[in-house]
Amino acid sequence: MKLQRAVALRISDLLVLNNLSRYALCKKAALPEQTLKNIIDERNQDIKLSTIAKIAEGFDMSIIEFFDDPLFDKVKLEID
Repeated sequence: MKLQRAVALRISDLLVLNNLSRYALCKKAALPEQTLKNIIDERNQDIKLSTIAKIAEGFDMSIIEFFDDPLFDKVKLEID
């Protein structure tokens, strides 16, 4: 699985787990809605770490907690 897909899936899973809409996450993370949409729709090929940090903050978690998921297992992950 590509890194971009893993990030998109992680965000989608966290939205469901936290019962948040994309709009609500954008407000909490202070991100433009289009940025989040592009990440979830896998249109953004180069996601900045600072953007992921803001998203993690929007979920009230650290960036370490965000990446602490089997989706990011290095054996399964393809990094371009």
